[in-house]
Amino acid sequence: MGSSRHFRVWRGDAAGGEIQDFDVEVNEGEVVLDIIHRMQATEAPDLACRWNCKAGKCGSCSMEINGMPRLGCMTRMSTFEADETITITPLRTFPVIRDLVTDVSFNYQKARETPAFAPPAGVEPGEYRMQQVDVERSQEFRKCIECFLCQNTCHVVRDHEENMPAFSGPRYFIRAAELDMHPLDAKTDRKDYAQAHQGLGYCNITKCCTEVCPEHIKITDNAIIPMKERVVDRRYDPLVWLGRKIFRRDELPATTTATTPFSSARGPEGPAVGADGKLEVAELLANHQGGPSPFGDEQEFPLATGGITYVHPEPEKN
Repeated sequence: MGSSRHFRVWRGDAAGGEIQDFDVEVNEGEVVLDIIHRMQATEAPDLACRWNCKAGKCGSCSMEINGMPRLGCMTRMSTFEADETITITPLRTFPVIRDLVTDVSFNYQKARETPAFAPPAGVEPGEYRMQQVDVERSQEFRKCIECFLCQNTCHVVRDHEENMPAFSGPRYFIRAAELDMHPLDAKTDRKDYAQAHQGLGYCNITKCCTEVCPEHIKITDNAIIPMKERVVDRRYDPLVWLGRKIFRRDELPATTTATTPFSSARGPEGPAVGADGKLEVAELLANHQGGPSPFGDEQEFPLATGGITYVHPEPEKN
């Protein structure tokens, strides 16, 4: 037997709207998205809400519940007090289309602007060799379901719409970090691109994006801060600056001891350590941030040569 609960839902469109009150039956084990469906079935058949999988994997039902950006399908009614009024509003950072549906095309525009993965020239399908140890750091970022809750809660664009043209947001900072950590990505200026074109410097690491991530990706600690550190090292470290002035990139000695070009980006012995026996801070490895591989830690993944079509991106023209 369910109980009647009080809800307040924003109704309107781009021209404006208002909060409307509803008293809806709530049953044990239900989530907020269940309640929205019951509203549509019993009291507000024209209530607009975007959803798809109802399993926390498509990211469609993003909304704000009692002021907190959340997924409607992953917010259980049991987390609220029995007499608590639940207020449901659309994502505040993006333009409202209707009711709880917002226009998130800003994110897809930023996705198109992000340079794609660029494999090394001359490497054919079937020649890639990667092990679990090569992707441990970047695997975590592949869990992103593109719910855009991190984009919505980031105050750089939430409070300052004028920043949107110059700021890609945390979703695309983890994309840049993922590619920067990828052992086969041949594009070497991911850090500079993030700083110059994605607005990495706008972020002041308040960790609000990490707090709302439904996949528990440590966006700030594992992606944004390491990228910021590397940008600072390259731009402001006097020794690095002097080295760039003295040597060209192609004159610098190789830093890997790998016996084959693509067997492991860090070589068979792992990353180099300093005279004190410690790794550099930027090279610290987290243990399975994305979870253990279902294939085992030592599994290699050569791609089959048949049935694979891949066109290498053309080199950028100056």
